[in-house]
Amino acid sequence: MNYTPENPIIVQGDKSVLLEVDNPHYPAARDMLARFAELEKSPEYIHTYRITPLSLWNAAATGLNAATIIEGLERYSKYPLPQNVRIDIADYVSRYGRVKLLKENGSLVLKTDDPATLIELSRQKALQRYIVAQLDDHTLQVDPARRGHIKQALVNIGYPAEDLAGYVDGEHLPFQLRPITLDGKPFALRHYQKEAGDVFYADGSARGGSGTIVLPCGAGKTIVGIAVMHALQCNTLILTPNTVSVRQWIDELLDKTTLTAEQIGEYTGQKKEIKPVTISTYQTMTYRKRRKKGENGDIPEAERFPHFELFDKRDWGLIIYDEVHLLPAPVFSITAELQARRRLGLTATLVREDGREEDVFSLIGPKKYDVPWKDLERQGWIATADVVEIRVPLSPEYRLQYVTAPPRQKYRVAAENPEKYAVLDELLAKHPDDQILIIGMYLDQLQTVADRYGYPLITGKTPVKQRREIYRQFKEGVFKRIIISKVGNFAVDLPNANVMIQISGMFGSRQEEAQRLGRILRPKQEGTTLAHFYTIVSKDTQDQEFGANRQLFLTEQGYQYTILYADEVSAFQPRTVELEVC
Repeated sequence: MNYTPENPIIVQGDKSVLLEVDNPHYPAARDMLARFAELEKSPEYIHTYRITPLSLWNAAATGLNAATIIEGLERYSKYPLPQNVRIDIADYVSRYGRVKLLKENGSLVLKTDDPATLIELSRQKALQRYIVAQLDDHTLQVDPARRGHIKQALVNIGYPAEDLAGYVDGEHLPFQLRPITLDGKPFALRHYQKEAGDVFYADGSARGGSGTIVLPCGAGKTIVGIAVMHALQCNTLILTPNTVSVRQWIDELLDKTTLTAEQIGEYTGQKKEIKPVTISTYQTMTYRKRRKKGENGDIPEAERFPHFELFDKRDWGLIIYDEVHLLPAPVFSITAELQARRRLGLTATLVREDGREEDVFSLIGPKKYDVPWKDLERQGWIATADVVEIRVPLSPEYRLQYVTAPPRQKYRVAAENPEKYAVLDELLAKHPDDQILIIGMYLDQLQTVADRYGYPLITGKTPVKQRREIYRQFKEGVFKRIIISKVGNFAVDLPNANVMIQISGMFGSRQEEAQRLGRILRPKQEGTTLAHFYTIVSKDTQDQEFGANRQLFLTEQGYQYTILYADEVSAFQPRTVELEVC
């Protein structure tokens, strides 16, 4: 292998990988690493990736093998790969699917070709409670009611199972995709949407039917869900982040399929309809009954979460988890009991700030399809984004307030720095004709911005009907600028928005940064392919530190942040050159 100092990466024995940014091979090496490693740090010159068991198992689930991974590392490495890294990659990749869950003679069995692996598994306390009997040197009979818990245990032990036990068909629901939408526009699946749907469906075999599709915001994850529904032709339950998302799913289904309004139900705080296709929210599903005064003891789960009964109200053949990276813990719990139903996760990023990526892997299913954001950008399916971070100083008086604030309040003090408003003035002046979203976390700060400019403000307290009306007027150009709280992170379809200014974020949330950029990446109605994403942070504070962590996922996807300081904004000229659509 031709190792050379001109190559951009160094692979270390602890399975960390250092990537040199200022290197001509950086983009190719970054795209190679993104398939099987996680970005941990992204300062200006050297990025640090980590190869983990879960990152390798997800890679293996998409068809990537150890030889290809090792070859990629060798191609871009300055020095020979440590031998332990080669061995660990081969070992972890080989563990995916070494044990399989199958149905045999009406029983659920755990099977492996390696008797030593079976002995090792049978002695694991985490798995022993689910073992019914050992049938032979290769087979354990396990509790069919605990299929999800068994898969969780196997992931924790280090042997992720390939689940081939099959699924119920669900009640039949025939419908077709419309070649012409109700709006009179031609409709067909894009090539990657069809590929994603086909990979999940897997011709209806047990090798498909559970897993996560990872696509950039704006790339049409809803359409992939519709494609899977069309392939399966069965009753479907769809879980979403909020009521606006519910309505958007309904609009898309009516616009692009032959399903009728009588076949599609909304199950939210406003309505409780159960129909062949039912769409609900995570918030509705996790609504808890309050304990009555004087009540003692544990409340049974069915009573604690009364809307969980929705999972049993119809013979669902498919459950779709929209924005699956947001899945709340109680829904994980019920999903562990629903392993006989096909499960499709849709997301732009598998990153979870609570570290429960392994539960998404075991209970929803492994990553089945992933397209780098930059690939779809090059093909013209999502807009090109110019990403800029602006660092604003604290005034001496405000700096004193920041340094004396209690630890739990420091970030909020920094995030609400009043000096940000002057920079906001300058940015708005540089985009007089653009459709702009101003987004933040703190309602007092957003209200100050609304008072300053008079733009419409949308928060969690804004009624759904009013939100939809503001969104409609924004789409039609009645409003060119709106202010939105974190409710705008998810499932807001505003294809004409081409500028976002982020004035505060949710601590160091990488998933939020990805979602927010995604609000402006949708293909534009006017054909423009350039979007602008600005983040304003307070210099030398927790605001700047959390901003650096939020950037990790987008850096991994190929976005480079231009760093400006407040006194440089007046001379700054936003990019105007648009890339040609492929």
